[in-house]
Amino acid sequence: MQNQKSEWATNESPRIMSYTLANFRQLPQIQKLGEEKQFEMEVVGNVLPFKTNNYVVEQLIDWNNIPDDPMFVLTFPQRGMLIPEHYAKMEAALKKGDKKEIQNTANEIRLQLNPHPAGQMELNVPTLKDGTKLYGMQHKYKETCLFFPSQSQTCHAYCSFCFRWPQFVGMDELKFAMKEGEQLVQYLQEHPEISDVLFTGGDPMIMKARIFSTYINPLLEANLPNLRTIRIGTKALSYWPYKFLTDDDAEEMLDIFKRVVDKGIHLALMGHFNHTVELKTDAVKEAIKKVRATGAQIRTQSPILRHINDDSEMWAEMWKTQVQLGCIPYYMFVVRDTGAQHYFGIPLIEAQRIFRDAYKKVTGLARTVRGPSMSATPGKVQILGIAEYGGEKLMVLRFLQGRNPDWVQIPFLAKYDEKAIWLDDLKPATGDKFFFEDELNEKMKVIKNQDYPES
Repeated sequence: MQNQKSEWATNESPRIMSYTLANFRQLPQIQKLGEEKQFEMEVVGNVLPFKTNNYVVEQLIDWNNIPDDPMFVLTFPQRGMLIPEHYAKMEAALKKGDKKEIQNTANEIRLQLNPHPAGQMELNVPTLKDGTKLYGMQHKYKETCLFFPSQSQTCHAYCSFCFRWPQFVGMDELKFAMKEGEQLVQYLQEHPEISDVLFTGGDPMIMKARIFSTYINPLLEANLPNLRTIRIGTKALSYWPYKFLTDDDAEEMLDIFKRVVDKGIHLALMGHFNHTVELKTDAVKEAIKKVRATGAQIRTQSPILRHINDDSEMWAEMWKTQVQLGCIPYYMFVVRDTGAQHYFGIPLIEAQRIFRDAYKKVTGLARTVRGPSMSATPGKVQILGIAEYGGEKLMVLRFLQGRNPDWVQIPFLAKYDEKAIWLDDLKPATGDKFFFEDELNEKMKVIKNQDYPES
């Protein structure tokens, strides 16, 4: 691999090489792990999506620290990501070798992994005034809508925890995707309350600049008075910073960013960084400079993950580095209730302790970060801490975002639970319901009745 490594030090444009189940065994580093470990990866990778690339393999993973290296766990399938029952089923199917049975077994398991948490399919899909449902969009919070371009339904590499994993496994019925930017414009015209559009996927920065412009241009040309911010959810800065440096459309993409900013629209790249390692290469530092030079802002976010970043020292160092590079720490999330949550999830109490310990170690410039936050069915719920009342420990929470904006910033209490890893695991401190539950249930009934009217 020495010859390949020297490529990163040259001024020439490195070429991305992807590794999936089809060719990952070609990697010398993987061959050293042995056949048993390779087969485990194959079992898990037939259920959950797997894709990495040469930059990740050669620049971000410490192959002397396997299997504990955080970037290895972040990008390569691990046996524990499937519960034993599911692992055994897929293992048996692979050993039989029948392709149809392998596919059917994979799909059967996937449907048991809560592929669309937080009511994404049932509650968030918007509708135009003419009745057209926009399955490539989501509109959960009043001011913000999510847009899933059909050409961005992949990434430079996949995160093993990704809650958008259904986008990548070949089951079209689980995907969000839209081809037409005109319908996005129409929806924004019909909903003047929306000020922010978030391009997501997959990763929008997987698109060539000329394709991305077909979505951006209609937004700019429409002169929408309500559109104030365009956000781009991306892992490209971490997994392939050459997108903004030496790819053949790097300058063209940066020019698009400049056009958005020059139009008077705020452009924010929501940069996903899960570990300090991702911020240490010269390439990522230079890519951040290039993006910021366009007038775009970079906000950073990550879930807190067992096996990867459940360490307050790491989080404090990551936030400090991000501020030093001109980025704005934005969110620490809680692993969503989908996919391999059992493997990556951390008890809410522990997550809040790690957040607090890290928060104490940084200056005010990094305290823009919020968390730990759960993107649950009713909204974004933050765990504020532990309080004692009448000798009893209670968990204090609040909404950062809500399906009803009136819920935001209202503290509420849950019984102390050292094992709870998600909102649904918690019980109210008093009574049998949280304050928002009745209204949420009514909202869900209304939406279901709209989707399935009585004949």
